[in-house]
Amino acid sequence: MRLPTRVTQATLASALMLAMTLPAHAHRAWIVPQTTVVAGDSPMITLDAAISNDIFVSDYRAFNAAGLSAYDAEGNDLALENVHSGRFRTTFDLTLAAPGTYRVASASAGLSARWTNPDGSRGMFPGRGQSFNDAELEQAIPADADNLQISQVSRRIETFMTNGQPDFDVIEPTAQGLEMRYLTHPNDLYTQEDLVFQLLIDGEPAAGATVTLLRDGMKYRDQQDAIEVTTNAEGEMRFNLEQAGKYWLEARYQDEQAKAPATSRQGSYVVTLEVLGG
Repeated sequence: MRLPTRVTQATLASALMLAMTLPAHAHRAWIVPQTTVVAGDSPMITLDAAISNDIFVSDYRAFNAAGLSAYDAEGNDLALENVHSGRFRTTFDLTLAAPGTYRVASASAGLSARWTNPDGSRGMFPGRGQSFNDAELEQAIPADADNLQISQVSRRIETFMTNGQPDFDVIEPTAQGLEMRYLTHPNDLYTQEDLVFQLLIDGEPAAGATVTLLRDGMKYRDQQDAIEVTTNAEGEMRFNLEQAGKYWLEARYQDEQAKAPATSRQGSYVVTLEVLGG
């Protein structure tokens, strides 16, 4: 692929850091189940999905239901039931017909480009609200584009629920984009116990990633009480929490190990977890 004009590493790194930092302080996307652990004959769980200022408080806009996928304990596609999208949130039900762990997720990956047009205006591909389409990237970039920045981007938002005993089949990493390997099962989390997770980028440890953990109830606290950690050389993080409740975890990562024509690789990962009292 041709690269119009020049791509500067310094400009790219600065722009990507800004792009990856600002949304975290503005609006947060999440998928939250009514409960994460159930038992019985085909129990049903209701989930909410939204983008908001305070986690798990629907105050900005609904999550696009078309971007959500569900998988049963064997990894098969599972239909969302009773889907409804209102102004501020999307709600749906999920039947856990068989024992095991289930996943609900929204994931995307592809090439993203930003540049400056000759008249000084900014160009970008894909546009806001549009999906990645690598096949159209080259054609979308003007021949006279300046300050071209191409990055390899991945985004994943997910949550897990278990009927009966938890298992790891459906939560195994795919080696695509930024994702989590759960060394402690996400539906077997308790206070006063070590919770150990490993962040991966394209299947390899994501060392030095920034991770933020927020507990439900931000609306009723003076402070966010965010727990912030950085993954170690093996991409691992460790938590030992004192308070039970639902938590929102966000991880962000970037490096310069992208495949051409990209010069930077970046990813974001979000998961909703429920921690029970020990």
